[in-house]
Amino acid sequence: MENMINKQVEEFQVSAFCKGEFLDVTQEDLKGHWSILFFYPADFTFVCPTELGDLADHYEEFKEEGCEIYSVSEDTHFVHKAWADASDTIKKIQYVMLGDPAGVLAKQFGVLVPVIVRPNQNGGYEVIAGHRRKRASELAGCPDIPVIVRELTDDESVIAMVDSVRP
Repeated sequence: MENMINKQVEEFQVSAFCKGEFLDVTQEDLKGHWSILFFYPADFTFVCPTELGDLADHYEEFKEEGCEIYSVSEDTHFVHKAWADASDTIKKIQYVMLGDPAGVLAKQFGVLVPVIVRPNQNGGYEVIAGHRRKRASELAGCPDIPVIVRELTDDESVIAMVDSVRP
């Protein structure tokens, strides 16, 4: 994924949950301050509450530096509220939780990048790029993830691996 600093954000409008209220957020809300968009797989999973809670614990420090935090998942704003109602960790969040059920933001920011695999000689597939996405998907309880199957030589596989982690 390329660096997004100073990049023009495409137009969007998503529903969000913040401090017990529902609101709409657009690209205009990201202007005039630093913005962190923190993407995570889904609400009600054991993978994400710790990171979301850590951001909540340090939210005031970010705000003092002129930075706003937006968490983003493909859940709806209604699911964000239900999670906050059910979890003390999520309930303490004061930043905006964006609902992105159509994947508009995930696609715009390159979060939904498929895993690249190549066929094994003995059957099955070898993951070439996307090892962390595969593991995160497993931890989130999602056994199926999108992949692109490519016929690659060993040299081409190494290039694809390096390109997938290059900033």
